[in-house]
Amino acid sequence: MTKHEQMNRIENRGIVAIIRADDASELTNVVDAIRAGGVDIVEVTMTTPGALNVISEVSKTYGNQVLIGAGSVLDAETARMAILSGAEFIVSPATKSSVIDLCNRYGKVVMPGAFTPTEILTAWELGADYVKVFPADVSGASYIKGVKAPLPQVQIIPTGGIGLDNAADFIAAGATALGIGSTLVNNKIISEKRFDELKETANRLVDVVKETRKKQENPDG
Repeated sequence: MTKHEQMNRIENRGIVAIIRADDASELTNVVDAIRAGGVDIVEVTMTTPGALNVISEVSKTYGNQVLIGAGSVLDAETARMAILSGAEFIVSPATKSSVIDLCNRYGKVVMPGAFTPTEILTAWELGADYVKVFPADVSGASYIKGVKAPLPQVQIIPTGGIGLDNAADFIAAGATALGIGSTLVNNKIISEKRFDELKETANRLVDVVKETRKKQENPDG
């Protein structure tokens, strides 16, 4: 897929599943489950043991069926290794111009992290495709709405503490997509092999995004 096609997928799906695991052995089952539930955008954090191998395996196994990215990327060197391993997008908890520059050089989607309006605008002006507002649970959906008012051009993906109980609020506030981690995929669910539950939760999250967007488009419908 081209970068444009990848961005369309991120924006259309509206959910980026963030996987942090102590054991990478079950991650293929996790991807199968959430993909069956309609979530086919997966961020594997670099804190996962053997993260580069996991990214490579998922990329080879699923091809374009799953958009795979690397998260918790702190420097350009790690970003490059992740891209060479098959990552199609790079996510960082902070904004580093070197990471943004490298991703743009390779034609990959980049989502640096920021929090304050100054940081968010700086990340956008440096060439971010999306700005990851983190931690979103500290500020809440009203903060996203407040930031989007003077910065409507910035495509924001809030991350942190987002789940079924508040996903609609963040979409309604103007979020382009949602980064969802432990409320969807966590070590307990993985260790207990509750993959049917993963599928169901993923499906419900996708439905929440669709329904909220539909209400925005037709508020009187």
